[in-house]
Formats: sequence, structure tokens, C-alpha cells
Amino acid sequence: MRSIKKIHKAEYSPIADLVTYSPLPSRSLQQVDPFLFLNHHGHQVYQPNNRGLPFGPHPHRGMETVTFILEGDIMHKDSGGHESVITAGGVQWMTAGRGLIHAEVSSSEFKRTGGPLEILQLWVNLPAKHKMTEPRYEGLQKESIPTFTLDEGNVTVNLVSGTWDSHQGAFETLTDIVLSTVYFQPGGKLDVPVPAERNIFFYLIKGTLTVNGQQVPFRNLVEFNNDAPELTVAASEDSILLFGHAVPFQEPVVAQGPFVMNTQAEIHQAYADYQQGKFGSWNH
Repeated sequence: MRSIKKIHKAEYSPIADLVTYSPLPSRSLQQVDPFLFLNHHGHQVYQPNNRGLPFGPHPHRGMETVTFILEGDIMHKDSGGHESVITAGGVQWMTAGRGLIHAEVSSSEFKRTGGPLEILQLWVNLPAKHKMTEPRYEGLQKESIPTFTLDEGNVTVNLVSGTWDSHQGAFETLTDIVLSTVYFQPGGKLDVPVPAERNIFFYLIKGTLTVNGQQVPFRNLVEFNNDAPELTVAASEDSILLFGHAVPFQEPVVAQGPFVMNTQAEIHQAYADYQQGKFGSWNH
């Protein structure tokens, strides 16, 4: 069985009136290469006539953002001309590549009516060879995310990217990254082998799971050693897991603000390019 190195509790770090927990990076864990950053917003309930999500226009370069909408909605707009409103169960995948500006706010309907909101955003690194790739964005609603069940229906997998047995994920990606959200009913059990050379990303959104014999409460990220493929997960209550794995890039990571590059010089260049308008123009 793959051994657990450490369990990391997400730190509470609200953004304006948005409840936010941040398990990665933390004081004890910088990255799970190539997974760089995770913010867990909610769960919370917005009142009618609210201000919604606070993420106005900002730039990115050198990485990808994957946004999981569990409840509520998110309205995306970027300097590449993409616009969408993705609702509960949907996922957004944005490849910042050489650079773009985007905003992530709530739809006018959500701001008017309010309601429950829970959204996670994961930053995935791009290898050096893809850092300056053409930016792209795709937003998919719940019905476009392939799902399948395991353990006689007690476990449901929403496969966002990569392959799982004979199943293919919703998004075509530049790198070999498996990402999924896994829903457990009480008593649900998952046995999934992950080759030892691949890093596992394992964050419990809701509930309680026993992972290779060790109990993990929600809002915790499990860091594994790369010593064996076997992973056994069992749920004692309704639980939701953000689960992924990838071969680590093993490249230097220099992250500053919204840019993730390989050298400090590339970071300086990113700021210069942004200030010179090379990330595209922002039209409100």
C-alpha cells in the first residue's frame, strides 16, 4: 500500500465575504508537483442582492486553472474572447499559457437571488515546453462531464481529465493529468492503483474517509510517499473527494502573484509583457 507522508489541514483565509480554505501551498507543503495551488470557497449561503464572487480582471501566465463548481455558479470572461456561465456540477479548464486576463464573478441571476455556493479552484503547472503555449478556455456543464459508478453504485466518479480504466475524461489536456471528483455514499469503498512514480492529489471536500487505514476528515489534503501503487479509500458518511494524479515535472518553479514560470527572469518578463498590453485587451 502507498504510505501517507502527512495530512495537511486547510488554512482558513477568507477573501472579502467569501469563505475560503487554502490547503496548498501551506507552511508545511509547497506543491504536489505538478499541482500548485488550491482554494476551497464555501460552503456558504449568499443572501439575495449579494455582490457575488470578488475575482475581477487579473492576468495569468505559465499555468492552468481548473475550477470545480459544486454549488452556485461562476461567470468567466477573458481577453481571448471567451465568456460563459457554468453552474453546479460543471468544470472550467483554462490554459493561461503565454498570457491572458480573466475575471471570475457570479452571474447576475446569482447576485440577484443568492443561494448556496461551493467552488474549488486548482492551479496546475505547465512544463517549460508548454509555458508559452496559446491560451485557451473551455467550460463544461455537469451533463458534459463523464460519470461512472463503482462499488455497486456506492461510489460515483466524475472524470474531468485523463483516463480511468476504460473511461476518458471530459477535457483534452496538454499533459497527462488525471482529475476527478469522487462522491461516496456511506460504506462506499474505492480501490484504485496509481503507479508509484505518479504524484497523487487527494483533497477531501466533504465528509470523512479512511485512506489506507488512516482516517482523514474534510478540508484536509493527504500527501503520499511514492512507494507503492495500491490505494484503498472507504467512506463512513457522505463524502466528496477531489482526486488526481500525474507524473511530476521535476522542473524549477518560480511563482509570483498570478505567474508561474521556471526562472525569476521569466517572471520579470511576464510583468513587463502584461504592462505592455501583450496579454490582450480587457473589454468590460
